[in-house]
Amino acid sequence: MSARRFISEGAMRVVLGASLALCALAPLPARAEQQSPGEVIERLVAVVNGEPLLLSELRGRAAPFLARVMQAPEMQRMQLMQQLYGELLTQLIDERLLEQEARKLSISVLGSDVDRAIENVQRQNNLKSAEFWDAVSAQGFTPEQYKSDVRRQLLRLKVINQKVRTRINVTEDDVRRKYEETLRSARKSAKFNVAHVFLPVEEGSVAKLAKVRGEAEALRAGLTIENFDKAITDNGGGELGWISQTDLPDVLSDTLLSLEPGQISTPVRGPSGLHIFLLRERKLGEESVGDYEQTKADLFRQMVDQSMAKQEVAYLAELRKQSLISRRL
Repeated sequence: MSARRFISEGAMRVVLGASLALCALAPLPARAEQQSPGEVIERLVAVVNGEPLLLSELRGRAAPFLARVMQAPEMQRMQLMQQLYGELLTQLIDERLLEQEARKLSISVLGSDVDRAIENVQRQNNLKSAEFWDAVSAQGFTPEQYKSDVRRQLLRLKVINQKVRTRINVTEDDVRRKYEETLRSARKSAKFNVAHVFLPVEEGSVAKLAKVRGEAEALRAGLTIENFDKAITDNGGGELGWISQTDLPDVLSDTLLSLEPGQISTPVRGPSGLHIFLLRERKLGEESVGDYEQTKADLFRQMVDQSMAKQEVAYLAELRKQSLISRRL
């Protein structure tokens, strides 16, 4: 399988999904900000390697989110506004750094790339073109704003893909280990429909435990599915119904995992006595995982996407460290 192909496809899904999520979450601004007398119209909010970022850029990026801020209690609005502007300024700085890198690498995004990405989003969400752009407009974005956002994300994808893909090394052994981890985790989500015969034991009484264990083993020797209900009536216990593996101590869940439906366990020590289980039914979480051959391609893509996300964070941190950045807000 080609790592380069999976990196590109996996990252593309993440980027376009984020773009649609932005469209879905950003509320429609009630109205444009009104300029007050004496209000600052333009100034620098940051300088990135000698290139300015302007207040108008930051305000434009914040505009679709202002209605959400205004819905908060009045005493919280200033704090939320500062938080919003701070996060968006960090985003703008990262974008400017990536744009600078793109120029160094001669990377560009064509209008056809943007159109194709938007068509993919429309297809994935089963929306016709008119329906899609109506949804974009309803959330406070013009087509130009949305296309600009998609272009920025595609540029980011291309730069990140070119700069960090050589750091990604997901092997067949890595995928196999991930599959085994997934399988073990799924097994812990098993559910059991169980009945049990229960023989209580006084805590700390070694002699009593030995006596009751002998009784339990003798009882188990004669137990069948047919007489199990009578044994419950004669000795104690009952129907536990459907219980989750995570609700049980490990020793009890391990016992139930070792049984097939219709089987009866040997006596098992629990917190307050001895249990003899009848497993009536079992639902294994591992059944939803599938076998290795069915799932390895998806697991590979997931692992590459996760590695790409980590490497992107590291790469951006490197860019910031190497750059001259002056925040003025």
